Amino acid sequence: QEKPSRLSAALFGEDCEISHEQLYELLKYAALGKCHNATQPSWCRIYHQSHLAGVVVIVLHEMSQLHFYKFYLQFKHLRKVFRHRFTLTASTNLLAGLCGEGRNLEPPSTAQGLTSSGSERIPESSDLQCDPIIRKYGEKKRGLTSYTLTLEEQEKNDYPIKGSPRCKGYVHTGCEEPRTDSSPLFGLDCEMCLTVKGNEVTRVSLVDAQGQCLLNELVKPETTVMNYRTRFSGITKKMLLPVKTRLQDIQTRLKKMLPRDAVLVGHSLNGDLQALEMIHPSVIDTSLLFARNEGRRFKLKFLAKAVLGKEIQSEQKLGHDPAEDARAALELAQFFIEQGPAKVAELNLEMLLTTEKLAEVSQKKAALQPQGCSAQKQLSKPPHLSKPCFLDCLQVTGQKPLLLGRPELDSSGLHHSNTSTPNKQILQRALEDVPLSAFSIIQFGLGPEYVASHLLAGLCEKVRSKLTDMLTIYAGPFEEGFCLKSVKKEFGRCGPMQCLTVVTETNQPYVCVQYEVLEGAQLAVESLNGAEVAGSCIKVQRRVTAATLDCDVLIKELELDVENEGVIYVAGLKKSLTETDLQEEFSQLKDLETLFLPKDLQTGKHRNCCFLKFQKSQSAVDALEVINGWTVKGSKLRSRNALASGHLWRWIWQMNHSDGKQGGNTLYEKTEQLSDCEQDLRKKVKKLDQHIKKLYRRLQDNTLCVVLFPGVN
Repeated sequence: QEKPSRLSAALFGEDCEISHEQLYELLKYAALGKCHNATQPSWCRIYHQSHLAGVVVIVLHEMSQLHFYKFYLQFKHLRKVFRHRFTLTASTNLLAGLCGEGRNLEPPSTAQGLTSSGSERIPESSDLQCDPIIRKYGEKKRGLTSYTLTLEEQEKNDYPIKGSPRCKGYVHTGCEEPRTDSSPLFGLDCEMCLTVKGNEVTRVSLVDAQGQCLLNELVKPETTVMNYRTRFSGITKKMLLPVKTRLQDIQTRLKKMLPRDAVLVGHSLNGDLQALEMIHPSVIDTSLLFARNEGRRFKLKFLAKAVLGKEIQSEQKLGHDPAEDARAALELAQFFIEQGPAKVAELNLEMLLTTEKLAEVSQKKAALQPQGCSAQKQLSKPPHLSKPCFLDCLQVTGQKPLLLGRPELDSSGLHHSNTSTPNKQILQRALEDVPLSAFSIIQFGLGPEYVASHLLAGLCEKVRSKLTDMLTIYAGPFEEGFCLKSVKKEFGRCGPMQCLTVVTETNQPYVCVQYEVLEGAQLAVESLNGAEVAGSCIKVQRRVTAATLDCDVLIKELELDVENEGVIYVAGLKKSLTETDLQEEFSQLKDLETLFLPKDLQTGKHRNCCFLKFQKSQSAVDALEVINGWTVKGSKLRSRNALASGHLWRWIWQMNHSDGKQGGNTLYEKTEQLSDCEQDLRKKVKKLDQHIKKLYRRLQDNTLCVVLFPGVN
């Protein structure tokens, strides 16, 4: 039974922030596997990538993290299904990288045959370790005997084997002496035609290590020729009419010509030896020597151009020249042996192949354009190859990417629609086409009227105001002359405080405490309301405003969020405690998976709280009972279920410390104007969430699905 593909990532605390390049790594490996030098992402791991049914990227055009938290309750399905969430760091447009600029798909380094202008790119050592050539042979140079096929490899690749029932009647070359690293190399290549018997030899070429042609002979087939395959073999009926040489003659000559320790070199040499009906124990196959992933092979023509800088199998010639092909295969083997695997890997052959194919596609496109248009494009574009883009690379591998909702992108073979197309139509098209596509980008949007800068500024201020209200609690009344220090200490045990002020406008004093984390404020409301603090029985509550009327609902939803499953918040820690101290203290808790100690993003100092993630939800529930009231090095701990995952508390911190705070009546008037369209916006977001739900349900099992909130800039 096939194992399902799955994603594993470090998702806790500070690991919630990733760059566009890191997301690009994930998408590239998920879509391409080990092709095109794609490697496992540096920050997460995909298991059983080959079982992935597809990759789907849903883009919510010009929506950002602001929209996700402003309309958190409306994104009901998104919150429930998508377990892994990350903050994307500010960078250039990811979609441009996927669809046009090809970020991380650099032009190839200059090789002897394929060149690119600009600086050369040599893969880093970490890239080399993942190269199939390095994985197979290591980095060190070796002698030629390290590259000859083992008996097992010969059997696997359909080579004639001595004693095999299917090789009955085959002639052995008689080369039985042990091979050494100084054994002579000979290049061999044959051309075949199709006869009643199958593939029969029509021409044989043998070259020595200096490239001298020792044999270049036409051979008359034993049975009637059905297809001369002239396009590839170059053989015609007329050429074979006067030929008297038969297969047995060639077999005899080869046996005499080859030394007893000869090593034969060829490209897919098994086919040549099968056609020759000969068995030879020591071979180097260049189609296997220049290893690729997943059993694929480079063509001889490409390798000759990329590695040796030689053009072979020219389309201007009639058919292939077997002497030329034998010489090319021999020189490739000599290059590999002399230079070593590391130098060969540095050629970055996968990328060279991609670039070459993309150049061919571009040439075909140019040939189809009107002459004037083509000439104009040549004047405006640099003469060298442009970087291959991500979606073009997919096409090269035979996959058909699907684009819906990006009108500015128009690549050959891509399906696309206009962003002005209603979301409903885009959804309808996506439901039909996405399950059939290996890689899809689907873009939905709210419409230009909902992403205007003044509207975004108003939304931002509303979210900031609501967060501030949720982070702020009021406590009292206290007696006149109460001990402020003991109040600070008591409320500080609930979590890191941003500020604590005394409210004097009331008949008796109250305090206003603003916390840095939602859990701190909520813990204060739950644990200190009705408690005796500084000699007074106090009430702890949040300020009641229009924005906080649904606060309890929001808190409950945050608590049930899949990201907070099995995660608890612990407060009251001494700041002197290190992560190692805490690991020791909490090591007795069952199924503890991760401990995260938040830091002040400005000073880098630890806060007086931490988050604990457990492998099982029940273990988190059990831990809450144990920890509440637990004393660690003189500190009495308080705990509750987590509310804000790493990206949320980081975002809250940024909102509270950004320079974008505005005051005065002007902004108040602007935010008041939002009320008219905010109801519409909620409905639209709810509808978007339903679209995502419908599309998600249509996806095949084992599909990687990513939802992007790219923002405006």
